[in-house]
This record gives sequence, structure tokens and C-alpha cells, in this order.
Amino acid sequence: MFSIKSITGIVVLATVTWAQNLVTTHPHNAQLKVYPRPTEMPTKASFSVMVRSPKTEWVPLDIYLAKLSLINTTTGSGQIQESSMAYFDFSDTVDLEVTYNPSAVRSADIRPYSYGIIPKVRGNTLKFSLAQPRNLVIQVNDEIFDCLQLFAGSIETNVPAANDTDVIYFGPGMHSVSGGVLQVPSGKTVYIAGGGVLTSSVNFTNVHDATLRGRGILYNTPGGAITVAYSERILVSGVTVLNPNGYAVTAGQANQLTIRDFRAFSSKGNGDGIDLFSCSDALIDNIFMRNSDDCVAIYNHRWYYYGNSSNITLQNSSLWADVAHPINIGTHGNTDSPETLDGIVIKNIDILDHREPQMLYQGCIAINPGDSNLVKNVLIEDVRVEDFREGQLINMRVMFNSKYNTSPGRGIQNVTIRNLTYEGTNANPSILEGYSEEKSIDGVTFENLVINGKVIADAMQKPTWYLASDFVPMYANDHTKNLFFNITV
Repeated sequence: MFSIKSITGIVVLATVTWAQNLVTTHPHNAQLKVYPRPTEMPTKASFSVMVRSPKTEWVPLDIYLAKLSLINTTTGSGQIQESSMAYFDFSDTVDLEVTYNPSAVRSADIRPYSYGIIPKVRGNTLKFSLAQPRNLVIQVNDEIFDCLQLFAGSIETNVPAANDTDVIYFGPGMHSVSGGVLQVPSGKTVYIAGGGVLTSSVNFTNVHDATLRGRGILYNTPGGAITVAYSERILVSGVTVLNPNGYAVTAGQANQLTIRDFRAFSSKGNGDGIDLFSCSDALIDNIFMRNSDDCVAIYNHRWYYYGNSSNITLQNSSLWADVAHPINIGTHGNTDSPETLDGIVIKNIDILDHREPQMLYQGCIAINPGDSNLVKNVLIEDVRVEDFREGQLINMRVMFNSKYNTSPGRGIQNVTIRNLTYEGTNANPSILEGYSEEKSIDGVTFENLVINGKVIADAMQKPTWYLASDFVPMYANDHTKNLFFNITV
């Protein structure tokens, strides 16, 4: 079936294959909404999932194949790994039964651990309930890749009509647009319904007051999934990105950008999640990222994007970096006309994993200004780091990396890290390293840092000649000034 829409002179040609059983609200259960998987979309048989509102009949969830990456440390190549993803929406409460089909369940974890969800296990089936929307990883028998990413969202409100002239609408089924890139005009909303899959990229360039939302999926896009360039007041909400051939989101010189209730998986090289370049007034809220490069990166100048970065908030999210950093700040900038990253807030984050064999690119949270960047006024608060495979907890370096930089960064100033916890044994020592006396790290305060249940503070009981940083452990060089470990609770 073909549908053609003319939108302010732009013709959108969508090839559509409709999924069956398009009624997504169960007829006897208005508090639960499930979405059919188009038959063309690959699935995976490791998990079966049933969901219900209490005292109603069970409803099966469709499973999607998510591709992930494992780096071979001998060859450097990325080996594709298969994982599972399912999603639904609900209100009130739901019960779930998750069955692991390959074998009996010897161990079962529902992550993030901070949610405190402990399943009942019988044979190869897990049972648990949810009372609020959650992005979860169901991990059985300590499998890193053969796990289930389960996204339980809230039921949508204000769903647009398919014939709304201000909406570019994609219903359930498979869709593509001519040329592989959908250019979104100002004032328009792109809506991908639950069960809908768009195999084209979505591009906001030189536009304002435009939206991408829904419950659908951007799949196997020809480049990055979403680009926001030189635009303002853009909203991305509710969609999932699977297996893009680039970043999930690239935003350059974007102002008043909001990314909310967003999920993304990647397996290719340079498979970053959300990368911001020279952006201001950006909010990233309630995301789940599992990526083959940095999950969230905040930079200044690169390519055709120029200018400072300011007032950027990342909050209420879960990050899993199969490669590189969960959070990376500051690498790229403009040596010829130095720029600043000022006013970054990171709060209420669960870091689920970090695996990076290269020391230069380790750090669950990395602040690494290069290219004459200055990073200042950063607040990192209420971050919970679960044990990860390989890397560092914190890496702050004013750096010159000849692979990416044409000059060292100018410095790191005024960073507060409050209520950071780490539970695990795999972390390498953290590093704080200024470049020189002038290009230094100045003013880093940890408040209530807890490592495996132990509060790390300058006032802790320790030999007088020991540093509090020894108990992280953390190395800080002579170009790191005014480093404090405080207790405020």
C-alpha cells in the first residue's frame, strides 16, 4: 500500500506494510496497551513475555531483535551480539511473567537495582509487578547480551488524528520515505504510532516548533536516526531507535531541545546515542540508552556546528555503554575561536554498564576538554553506578588527544559531584589530571561519595598521611587544585 502526503511543498512517499491485529488496547482491559510487531521486523526467541492488569487475562508481548556490540580486543572489530526488546503502555498496575526459553533460570536480576524489583522465580519463569512506568533490563544467568530490555510506558494522551494537516502520520506497519530522509518543516509533528516502524531518518534543519513523537520505532536508518541542526523548540518523545547506521540523535546548534521518554540501541562503529554539539537549553529526560559508543556526549564545535554549550540537563535515565563512555563531556571544540561548556546538570542516573578496554576512553563519567574548550559549572547528583565490566568510575582530564584534538583544553572549573554511589569490584582507579598549571582542574567537590557502602571523605577515619582519594581509588595530579571530599548528610 502506498500513501502520499504533500506537506508545504514536500512530497512524502511512504511504503506501508500493515501489521495485523491493529487494535492495541485489549478489549477487556483499557489500562493496558500492547503493540503488534510488523512481521518484517526480526524477532528473537530467548524470551516470552505476558502482561496483564490485575484480575484480567494475560496478553503476550511481541519481541524485537536488538543488535549490540562486543569489541574484540585483539582485532578491534565489533562483534554483533543479539538481544531482546519489548514494550507496552499501562496505567495503574500490571503483572508480568517473563519466561527465559533457552534454559532454567539459575539467577535473575531486574535492573536498575535502585528500583528494588525482586522477581519470584519458578523454573524458567520470572514473575513481578509494576506500579509505575519503568525502563528495565531483565538479566538471566548473568547474560550480558542475551537479556531482555523491557520498556513499560504510560498510556499516551493527545494522540493526533491521522488526517491532521499538521501531522506527518505513520500508523502500525513498515514505512519508508523517498530518499531515506524525512525533512520536517516548522510547526509540524511527525507521529509514529505504536507498532509502526520507520526505516528512514528524521531531520530537523533550520526549523522551529516541530516534534517527533509516538510509540513507534526508527529502524535501520540509512545514517543517524535523528538530526536536529540550527533549530529551536524541537521535541523528541516516546520513540525507540533500533540499529541505526550512525548516531541515534545528532543535535548541532540546537536551542530549546527536549528529548524525553526515548530509547536507543546500536551496534555499529561510532554508534553514539545522543550527541549534542554547541547546543543550549537542552533537556534529556527519562531515556534508556544501550550503545556501541558514548551513550550521551556533550561537545562544542565539530563539523559545521559552532558555538558554546550552555544549560544542558540529563536526568532520570539509565545508560549502558557496551563501548566507550556512558557520559562524555568536552572532547570537541574550536581551537581558533575557543568555546565554553557552561551549566551542565546530570541527576538521577543509573549507569548499568561500561566496557572500554582503552585507558584513554574510560570513565562512566568523563569530562575531557580538548580543542581549547573550557568546562565549568557542572553538577552531577544522585548517580548510581552498578558494577561494570571494564573502565573507570570518573575520568577528568584536560587533554590533548592527537587523534581528535588540535590543542589541549583550557581547563575544568567548579564541578560538584553529590551522592555518587558505586557498588562493584571491576573499576580501574579514577583519574583527575590537569594539563598544566594554566590548563588545570580547579574546584572539584565530592559530597557523600559512597564506594561499596563506604563513605569517602576528607574527615573519614584513616591514617593522616593517606588521602581520601586513595579509598576510591583515584589519582589526581599536581595540576588538580581544590579537590575536596565532604559529607553533608
